[in-house]
This record gives sequence, C-alpha cells and structure tokens, in this order.
Amino acid sequence: MKVKTILVSQPEPKVENSPYFELIQKHKIKIDFRPFIHVEGVPVKEIRSQKIDLNNYTAIILTSRNSVDHFFRVAEEMRYKVPEDLKYFCQSEAVAFYLQKYVVYRKRKIYVGQKDFVELSPLIKKYKEEKFLLPASDQLNFDVPQTLDALKVNWTQGVFYRTVMSDLTDLADVYYDVLAFFSPTGIKSLFKNFPDFKQNNTRIAVFGSTTQKEAIEHGLRVDIMAPSPEAPSMTMALEKYIAKSNKDK
Repeated sequence: MKVKTILVSQPEPKVENSPYFELIQKHKIKIDFRPFIHVEGVPVKEIRSQKIDLNNYTAIILTSRNSVDHFFRVAEEMRYKVPEDLKYFCQSEAVAFYLQKYVVYRKRKIYVGQKDFVELSPLIKKYKEEKFLLPASDQLNFDVPQTLDALKVNWTQGVFYRTVMSDLTDLADVYYDVLAFFSPTGIKSLFKNFPDFKQNNTRIAVFGSTTQKEAIEHGLRVDIMAPSPEAPSMTMALEKYIAKSNKDK
C-alpha cells in the first residue's frame, strides 16, 4: 500500500533543509509532527531533597540539550554563580555546540566525546580526581552509570527533568499511513492515550532496538527499522520504504 501520510512523534524541525521536508517535496506526501512525550523540569525544592549542592562539584557531564538547559535553569533558580573554571564533559559535538547558548565557549574548559557516552571515558578518566555531577532525566540510559562506575570516578546523578507522556486525545479520529517512533516512552504514550489502539494497516517505524523491543512487546508489527547499514537515519529508512511502496506498478 502506498504511503501518503506520516506522523512523526517529535517536534517539527526548525531547519529549512531538514530531510523530512525533502521527503515531502520528493514524494508529494504529508508529514505531520507531534511530540508524543515532552520534558518537564524538576522543581529546585525536589532537587535539594536529592541532596544536590552545586557548590560541591568541579565538573558537569552533559548528555543532551535538555541536560544543558536544566542545569543552567537550576543554577539560576538556586542563585548559583557558575564558576569560570567549571569543567564541562559533553557527550557529542551537538551538545557542546548548544552549550554556547549559556557560556562563552573559548573561555571554558570543555571536553567533547564523539557520539556514544562510552566514548567520553578516556576524557573523564584523564580527570578522574574531579567531582562530577550528571544532571539527567528520570529515564537515564543504563550505559551511563555502568560507564561511570567502571571508571571509579566520584560522580552523582541528579534528576533535573522528567520525560512525560503528552496528551494526544485530539488525534483519536485521525489516521496516518505511518507512525514514526524514537523511544520506548513514545510507544508507551501511544497506548496510554489510546489503550485500544489497533494497528491494522498502519505501518510502524522505529528508531533503535529498545524502541523496537517496546513496540513488539505491545503487539505492534514493526515495518520500518532504523538505524541499519543501508539506512542510518529515520528519514533514510522512510525514504527507502516510501520509494518501494509508492512505486507505480
């Protein structure tokens, strides 16, 4: 069956040259964007109850843009003046680049990994005498504490924000040919909003093995999978599937 409509369970891209917009133009399809989950900041009072005092740390580990935003939000609300010699360990270049929203890059000590958290290990190990704070969500990837514990460094996790399922009830009577998911929580949000959801002819696209596992556990048929050697991104996986499905026979 041809693909004419896709719902992507993420916010609409802000860049004009997004591959999603290229898909729309190339295949004359409709793509809507709707976050199935969103992030809410944890109140400072609750962070203090976690026995987090920002003055106790000499280095911050940042795994995402959300961790950057909520670290500086909490710092401001706690009236904590961020010292210039504070070290920042960023999981990727994208996180490090985003850090410039809050600090003058050239004047700070910033250490950048490649992409996966484990790739930060050599940099953290080099500075293992530091006291590390990891401002994170309530759904921390299991590889992060594993990696830090293996390095035997002094680190503390602070839950600075939470992943919350969005209200999608206005979509009850809307049908899409493809639903694209990027996290297990996105799948959970679908079934929280629509407990009686039946897949029928809807194609399910997932990114990552944990999202795939969650989809299968909910009885869904996964039709489009990313990343793969042929399709390292969701847009490439969709492109490949659409090209095959919409081919005139």
